[in-house]
Amino acid sequence: MLVRQLARFMAENPGIKVEQRVTPDAADQKHQLYVQWLNAGASDPDILQLDVIWTPEFAAAGWILPLDEFRPDTADFFPSTIAANRWQDSLYALPWFIDVGMLYWRTDLMTGPPATFDDLVREARRAKKQPGIRYGFVWQGARYEGLITTFLEYLGAYGGRILDGGRVVVSSDAGRRALTEMLDEIYGDGIVPSAVLTWHEEETRFAFQNGESAYMRNWPYPVPLMQDSSKSRVAGKFSVAPMPAGPGGSHTAAIGGAQLAINRRTEHPEAAWAVIDYLTQPEQMRERARVVGQFPTRPRLYDDPDLASGLIIPPATIRQIIDFAVPRPVTPVYTQLSEILQIHLHRALTRQTGPAAALAQAQTEMQRLLNRAGLGTGEPVARR
Repeated sequence: MLVRQLARFMAENPGIKVEQRVTPDAADQKHQLYVQWLNAGASDPDILQLDVIWTPEFAAAGWILPLDEFRPDTADFFPSTIAANRWQDSLYALPWFIDVGMLYWRTDLMTGPPATFDDLVREARRAKKQPGIRYGFVWQGARYEGLITTFLEYLGAYGGRILDGGRVVVSSDAGRRALTEMLDEIYGDGIVPSAVLTWHEEETRFAFQNGESAYMRNWPYPVPLMQDSSKSRVAGKFSVAPMPAGPGGSHTAAIGGAQLAINRRTEHPEAAWAVIDYLTQPEQMRERARVVGQFPTRPRLYDDPDLASGLIIPPATIRQIIDFAVPRPVTPVYTQLSEILQIHLHRALTRQTGPAAALAQAQTEMQRLLNRAGLGTGEPVARR
């Protein structure tokens, strides 16, 4: 797909030659490689494909160029995707395509998606009585980044946040209610198996794809895989929706996806911008959606009739979910903050400590980290 689009770009811009550099598919390996290149002051590659959580890190390190001088039309992108790529009021990357966390539900077991967690619990308990349904709901609960995205969606459902500027605010009433909801689903309501505490995206996909679960939280990538009737027991029997809301909050979808940035050391900034601008135009986004099923980052494309022919999920449904999308904390030290929070969330979910104590300790450690990095505005003492 990218090869085809770059070939067209070069045909239209004969003065610019674009070569692709091979990088690992695994995000952690790609991140490590980028850090090695950029720390060494390499001018190549000129354009970097970033995970959404890397942009502020690379911007604060001085590794990527601010894009404001090129005057991108930021108003034509989803606001949440632009917010995720800003650091200190400057834009450092353009969103290429977007991933969002979503709720998968069985259309053969229920008449519609749940609006609230109470609805989900009730329907999941009812569905578990059906033959072959072992689990009511499955999500990513292993101690890794997937746990943070799952928790972020529960947290937003209760009106909470992880950061408020330079203050860590995860140890809030909303945070405790969100984490308690997750615990209750495992140990109280019994709709979520305790095995999810070792599960990543693929384990949850297999459980849902094999017809064993009524609901699943995951990213968009399983959709085409589960529509293959030769490999999926739920082909034609599922749909997607926003994650449920709780009291005091709203539906929330964690943002993923790819961003395009320019290496600050590039010798060809204008040419690099020309490529990024071309790849993020509506025509290229429309084609990516049709060929590889990736979601565009421009809202107006979801009203385009051509988009419906390229996506398995109706564009209106995707747009509804993306409208609830929120970025993870936009900070250069996000990875370190995430690692701290992962530890304490997992301790609470494995019942090594209570939810209030876990979040209080996480907040204290996270605030100390922010303060040490010169990014904090709060005291390293958890508030209850």
